[in-house]
Amino acid sequence: VSLGKLSIELYPEIKAPIGLVAVSYPGAAPEDVEKMVIKPLEGSLGTLEGLTSLRSQASTGSAILILEFDWGTNMESKSLEIREKVDSVKGFLPKEADDPKVLKFDLQAIPIMQLSVSGSTDLVRLTQITENQIQPFLERTTGVASVTVNGTRKKEVVVEVDPVKLQQYHLSLTQISQVLSGENLSMTAGNLSKGSQELSLRIIGEYGSVEDIRKLLIPTPMGKSIPLEEIASVREQLVKETAITKVNGTPSLSIDLMKKSGGNTVEVSDAILKTLNQIRPTLPEGVKVDVVYDLSTYIKASIRNVTDNMIMGGVLAIIVLYLFLRNFRSTFVIALSLPFSIVSTFLLLYFYGENLNMLTLGGLALGIGMMTDSSIVILENIFKKREQNVEIKEAAITGAGEVAGAVIASALTSMAVFLPIVFVNGLSAELFRPLAITVSFANFAALVVALTLVPSLAGLLLKKVKPIASMDRPKLFGWPSYLAAKGLDQLTGVYKRVIRFALRHRLAVLLLSFLLVIASFALIPFIGMEFMPASDQGEINVDVELPWGTLLSETNRVVDDLAAKIGKIPEVKTIFTTAGGGGTFSMSPSSNSHMGNLYVQLAPLAEMKRTTAEVMEEIRSLGKEYPDATITVSDIQSGGFGQGTSIQIQLKGNELPVLADLSSSITKMIGEIPGIRNVKSTAEENKPELEIRVDRNLMDQYGVSFAQVMNEVRAAVDGQLATRYRVNGEEIDVRVTLPENAKNDLAKVENLPVPTTQGGYLPLSAVAKLVDGEIPAQINRENQSRTVEITADLFGVDLGKVTAEIQKKLSTLQMPEGYSYTMGGQYEQMMDSFSQLGLALVLAIFLVYLVMAVQFEAITYPLIIMFSIPATVIGVVLGLVITGRTFSVPAYIGVIILVGIVVNNAIVLVDYVNLLRSRGMEREEALIEGGSSRLRPILMTTLTTILGMFPLSLGIGEGSESQAPLATVVMFGLTTSTLVTLVLIPVVYTYFDGLENWVKNLGRRRKRGKIEEKSLEI
Repeated sequence: VSLGKLSIELYPEIKAPIGLVAVSYPGAAPEDVEKMVIKPLEGSLGTLEGLTSLRSQASTGSAILILEFDWGTNMESKSLEIREKVDSVKGFLPKEADDPKVLKFDLQAIPIMQLSVSGSTDLVRLTQITENQIQPFLERTTGVASVTVNGTRKKEVVVEVDPVKLQQYHLSLTQISQVLSGENLSMTAGNLSKGSQELSLRIIGEYGSVEDIRKLLIPTPMGKSIPLEEIASVREQLVKETAITKVNGTPSLSIDLMKKSGGNTVEVSDAILKTLNQIRPTLPEGVKVDVVYDLSTYIKASIRNVTDNMIMGGVLAIIVLYLFLRNFRSTFVIALSLPFSIVSTFLLLYFYGENLNMLTLGGLALGIGMMTDSSIVILENIFKKREQNVEIKEAAITGAGEVAGAVIASALTSMAVFLPIVFVNGLSAELFRPLAITVSFANFAALVVALTLVPSLAGLLLKKVKPIASMDRPKLFGWPSYLAAKGLDQLTGVYKRVIRFALRHRLAVLLLSFLLVIASFALIPFIGMEFMPASDQGEINVDVELPWGTLLSETNRVVDDLAAKIGKIPEVKTIFTTAGGGGTFSMSPSSNSHMGNLYVQLAPLAEMKRTTAEVMEEIRSLGKEYPDATITVSDIQSGGFGQGTSIQIQLKGNELPVLADLSSSITKMIGEIPGIRNVKSTAEENKPELEIRVDRNLMDQYGVSFAQVMNEVRAAVDGQLATRYRVNGEEIDVRVTLPENAKNDLAKVENLPVPTTQGGYLPLSAVAKLVDGEIPAQINRENQSRTVEITADLFGVDLGKVTAEIQKKLSTLQMPEGYSYTMGGQYEQMMDSFSQLGLALVLAIFLVYLVMAVQFEAITYPLIIMFSIPATVIGVVLGLVITGRTFSVPAYIGVIILVGIVVNNAIVLVDYVNLLRSRGMEREEALIEGGSSRLRPILMTTLTTILGMFPLSLGIGEGSESQAPLATVVMFGLTTSTLVTLVLIPVVYTYFDGLENWVKNLGRRRKRGKIEEKSLEI
């Protein structure tokens, strides 16, 4: 029941401590936005408690400020504080600026599905069908938060006023707009009585057709009214295109669907698909709605892949158990404990409020082998009692009782290592906290099952077991277990001889172990570093940026041409293009005629002959055929955790030209490093513009306001929305503007009539002049200082080595006084995460020691057991070198997990040796007997854990990339630690035992000496 109620997502919901403030300042240049809006807000917001970073961006007509706080900050209450700080300076902002908006930031605020609408009809008709027959149904679908339609084409009525006639009749564009708006009204004029009825009186004055607009009378200052058609061309036409969208070359509309916060992605996607199945039969013939992107598809594939790996790991672990235990009943006892533990884990996850995602299921898959450890140790000891002919119930009770303490201690150490992860801060802690919780729940459930269910089942099912020496020759299916048993018997004999040799050459064993650990450090330079392994989702984003001012038609031509070439790549399945904007998955989502985007969907991974990265390289080579375009190719990472730009260099200083020069030098410098791709800088060239510089003195002299000048110019160039009129239920905009030829004629713009406060008119040139100029495309700031960001992606190289190479090159750069640089991006995230996880590792080791100290009620035995931890370094390094994987956050988590696992074997060994010595056995014999007796459970628990993780370590299939490094580290680290522990721990035990005896003897001698002194005094 609890499993069915668990929400299914790709990653856990991360509540990033980020706040946004957005301000619209229409018509203002970036420098004015920075000075008049951003700086006052920064001064106030910079005093907020817990603020770690304050970034801002000034662009034409808008400002946005991004505030980052300490992880764990309550953003609900912090948003109220942000609002208070904003309100305190709102009165100092320009009057023309809109009120600042305080917005919430959501890492999961990405479309979960994208649809395309195409057909044989034109885009205007497609727009009507989409907005009337598709969008309303999608908006009503359960779990859908918003539905955004892109690429729409609509009609509008354009009133193009002759500039000569404007001057002739002393009219202005704004005056014509006001008349159009004032005459297009319908309103209630009161109520009338008619007999016994009271009727409302409504005056209808709305336009019924374009002809009505043409015939509209416009009053002139001379007291004469003239029809609009006498001074303007009035016609219905398509709204000017700002973006062109296509699917595989076919013009279409796109629909982006967002789910509600906290919604189940898979359930919402399924509901949307169900709605589409209901909509499609109602659409006109030839109109089709296709799914371009569906996040739930990748989620389902990833979850299915992890589940398959979990099942495969469980099967391998059970096979190993059968080989060691030699009968089906014993194996069945352990096999039955697995589903009980898994179901209990799901129950605990449900009550804790976690969802099913890659990390919770990954934690369960990683814990499959570990879940059997406690049951194995208990069952193996019961099994051993049965081999010694102990009565079945007695064997179950005494067998479980002898090792219960060690089992509890082992389980607690495995859980204790995750406690620091719950309390450390940062993105990595937030991301992997569900994994820590899942593995802890799994270990707890497995411990309870091992202490209760396993002894009960063993007491019911275990028949008499023959010792290996008296085993009969097996039948056909018994040969594997027979051979395994004989092999284990021989291995035990060899192990006894190895321990005897080690105990006779203790110093040599210590030195050899030490040298092996030291030697492994020599391989560390061969291991790369990265923040998080990228997942191969088979989706590519291509951004196209042409020079400023490029017409939409030219951008569309380049995008179409590039799409046609990409479409010939065998692995490519679907291409969704946008000309005139950044597209849904673009890193540059703003809308500009010089920008374009291609979303490239590849075939399923199983059908691909190459990786997504290799296909990206081919697309990059195709992009080189367009020298005037900046083409950026990147893969799409759902969730986006650490998958922004790999390299990010932030330059800080005051003067934009100096920052631009430094940026140019650094961009060229890092572009020469092998493996660097997509080098970009925010220090773009200034955007050309035509400036209208007003003379305030002349404006005051003639009685002209700045608002009047701005409104007239904006109406002339962009057009002014005067009103809307309805036709067949559809609202159509009525826009007043100048003809296209007049807009591009500077003389006619200069002669544009501007109304004065006295009711007269004068040409624009009387109070302003037009000059050529240029402005920054945008101004970026961080912590109240101007910045320029240089970003780059990587291909075939690791983040750590490339960053070291970049820092080496940057050290040769002469920075002017007052200018500096810092490394950000994934490198900053990686170093911050490694720092946090380093603290977690130290705390984990300390907690493991405390748990063992409580178990053994001594300080020496835990110290002996801790010697098994350094040996993991050998396996971790070898594992990463052999597999070619990098050291990343998942690998670091694997190291922390190892601390809790590797001590378990030593706990079982030391605990049993102490038990034998308490029964009167000599130290060396107890070590030999204890080691050989515990060899089987140690090998069983080690092999089940390793084989349980083996499928995940292969990194095959969707979503396995994040678990593969973790599984690899645990597998290899546990292997080497087990091999070294079996020999090293007995040797270390003798040294500590000897030291303890020496201390005791020293105490006795001192005590005896004091007694003798007192006797002499007497």
